[in-house]
Amino acid sequence: MLKDITIGQYLPGESFIHKLDPRTKIIISLMFIISLFIVNKFIGYIIVVGFLAAIIINAKVPLSFILKGLKPIFILILITGGLNIFMTKGTEDTLIFQFGFINVYDEGLRIAAFMTLRLVFLIIGTSLLTLTTSPIELTDGIERLLRPIGKELAHELAMMMTIALRFIPTLTEETDKIMKAQQARGADFETGNIIKRAKSLIPILVPLFISSFRRADELAMAMEARCYKGAIGRTRMKELKYSFRDIIAYGIFSIMFISSLLVKFAI
Repeated sequence: MLKDITIGQYLPGESFIHKLDPRTKIIISLMFIISLFIVNKFIGYIIVVGFLAAIIINAKVPLSFILKGLKPIFILILITGGLNIFMTKGTEDTLIFQFGFINVYDEGLRIAAFMTLRLVFLIIGTSLLTLTTSPIELTDGIERLLRPIGKELAHELAMMMTIALRFIPTLTEETDKIMKAQQARGADFETGNIIKRAKSLIPILVPLFISSFRRADELAMAMEARCYKGAIGRTRMKELKYSFRDIIAYGIFSIMFISSLLVKFAI
């Protein structure tokens, strides 16, 4: 399960998507998230699926890799869908199923489907951002976009966010190693009630915290050894520059975004 987490991982490539300016990909990702909550009809999600499919095909990201990233949130998807189905109230005309105090309305099924699709597309979209953008490019892109709030503050925020994102796969891999080591010593994480299973996680959390602090200390020492002083006097080997392919990307996304608005207000 831990190995199925794809957010924070990067797959090198030479595709059109990989070569886009990181600022372009970050802005499009943010607008894509907004578009997910604008769409309120199933036909609108056909446009979203087509947009994501085009990115996946162009970036040459294996579909199995994308689907694998949805496994860790499968329980969250079920909980989200179930809560919306059973907690949403409707009218007597839209009542579909009734058993005791459990009532299922057409509105509940509709909202549950929308929330499930939004959650799935949200994970896929954010995963594609990190899968096609290296950590260094992501840091530079976030820093440039946050430049209006101050050069030094923008650099610090971008560095913190990127380090946190980059260490997600590292910590999941470390957790998996610790769990296997504890299981080899006879630890049981699968049986028992919730309280017992929660207590069994203590042998994992303690070494994980120790390992995290050790990695943080090693990273700090490495940055100091390289005379890292934040944004002060910092230069880049490759300066970010918009190209014609970024204009094309903005144009394609604008078509998708406008189509979503038309589906919402015109159909």
